[in-house]
Amino acid sequence: MKSPLLSLPGAVPAEGRDEGVAAHYGDLFREQRALADGAGFVDLSHRGVVTVTGDDRLSWLHLLLTQHVSDLPAGQATEALILTAHGHVEHAMYLVDDGETTWMHVEPGTQGDLLAYLESMKFFYRVETADRTDDIAVVHLPAGSIADVPEGAVVRETSHGRDLFLPRAGLESYAAAHGPAAGIFAYEALRVEAHRPRLGFETDHRTIPHELGWIGSAVHLQKGCYRGQETVARVQNLGKPPRRLVFLHLDGSDVLLPGPGTPVRLAADGEEGRQLGFVTTSARHHELGPIALALVKRNVPVDAELVAGNTAAAQEVVVEP
Repeated sequence: MKSPLLSLPGAVPAEGRDEGVAAHYGDLFREQRALADGAGFVDLSHRGVVTVTGDDRLSWLHLLLTQHVSDLPAGQATEALILTAHGHVEHAMYLVDDGETTWMHVEPGTQGDLLAYLESMKFFYRVETADRTDDIAVVHLPAGSIADVPEGAVVRETSHGRDLFLPRAGLESYAAAHGPAAGIFAYEALRVEAHRPRLGFETDHRTIPHELGWIGSAVHLQKGCYRGQETVARVQNLGKPPRRLVFLHLDGSDVLLPGPGTPVRLAADGEEGRQLGFVTTSARHHELGPIALALVKRNVPVDAELVAGNTAAAQEVVVEP
């Protein structure tokens, strides 16, 4: 899904999982500062949009998701996961219900598999699911934004800002009235700063929610059964996750950022030392400089000096060991 906002002046297309929107519009740090100040917006129109309608939608989703949504008030934002039978993270959804429809946005390209799973679980419930990606675009307004919300738009409001579900046909007119636009690089740098995990970036085929700090924000521990709950309960009550998410302050003297998958080791052991984890996302922040998120083994000392590839990295605890 290629965004029409790639025609804006200075737009440089993003690559990889974020292909289809702008990486930046010519000034990464200016765009970050604008978002941090509550100005502008981010084009997230490449993300998948799925809706669920019908009288049973919330009670039905409650059975499938890790989050407690059976009594979700209209307009209240939440997030949820779908796990495999073994408790590994399969889907991450960012939801809001408007009183008639549950709206969710998901990682680009994952909406097809999500819909296939939801359809397979409908049984006798009075629900209808739909892929709305072709006609609905997601736009993010940063926390503190005073921008008007177009009439009829569905709003998902969180402490990090507001996600708007807008008609895709109105995306260009919205941009003209509510600029400046900020690229996905700026959005990602602020996400890393806030220690917020992202499916497909901080996750792999082995990820369980405890490793990324999703317990509480996306996983409710007192709700009824759902697929993968046994693993969640066992780790929560009897053990610890094998890995934990950390935030890294990277040495700013290096020209290149350590990319996703870069090995993380103890600084004392050097590049030949045993791998203790890997970088998941790295970014250049307008105030903090080069930063990253990484997954490391749970028993890595919290005060250990690390290296990501050959870049010195000071860790900050995100998930307690």
